[in-house]
Amino acid sequence: MTSDTSARPVLSDAQLGQVLELMKASDSVELKVTIPDSQLRSTVSALGMDPLDAQIRQVFFFDTPDLTLDKHGVVVRARRVQGKGDDSVVKLRPVVPSELPVEIRRSPSFGVEVDAMPGGFVCSGSMKGSLGVGAVRPVVVGGSQPIRKLFSNEQRDFFATHAPEGISLDELSILGPIFVLKLKYQPPEHTRKLVAELWLYPDDRKILELSTKCLPSEGFQVAAETRAYLAARGVELGGEQQTKTRTALEFFAHQLKTASEDGKTD
Repeated sequence: MTSDTSARPVLSDAQLGQVLELMKASDSVELKVTIPDSQLRSTVSALGMDPLDAQIRQVFFFDTPDLTLDKHGVVVRARRVQGKGDDSVVKLRPVVPSELPVEIRRSPSFGVEVDAMPGGFVCSGSMKGSLGVGAVRPVVVGGSQPIRKLFSNEQRDFFATHAPEGISLDELSILGPIFVLKLKYQPPEHTRKLVAELWLYPDDRKILELSTKCLPSEGFQVAAETRAYLAARGVELGGEQQTKTRTALEFFAHQLKTASEDGKTD
């Protein structure tokens, strides 16, 4: 099977100019493509991926039942990672790097990244935090710890600055978990490491995302090389792109709404 290049979304000249400016002021670029569910099995086979090499992750998002944070471009997330410490992030997107405060840009916990996918891109700023093994579970199971305990003072300040007024971390709903299989590998026929993430949703939907990171100055060259590598192996590059985070948020928000409505009718 060959990829349908005629259907692949293409950035306009104006969009190319925008992404170039964003990349110049960013710390990294992540090139992504999501694979249609119908092509998942063939893609795994074509790229020689071994699922048993994948790392298990459990992802939790925090938002209001009506996704107020998401509507304001704020993402709050925590993860449990097999064999490693847990982590958390407060992310803002989109951002314009030149408009961010100097003290934020200088923080070693903060990074600006351009995510580019077929036909689109977004620039985000992430305030990251490292947690110990087992830090997330007491918060998401039984609520024996408040949500704010998953975030550093720096992350809390970043959240308070960008979240809508009147919304606190401890008042947020837990949206999750999503189980994720993450595989990092170096194809022998390709010059760069690739990352495959398979997101498994409770309603049996699956999203497979392939990605690679590079320096901003390498963005277009790496994109061309990686696209050529994937296309040569018959990987579908022209399919509709799906957003892992948005899909998760909408699923769990609908679940919360349904549970609330059922409670009112009991």
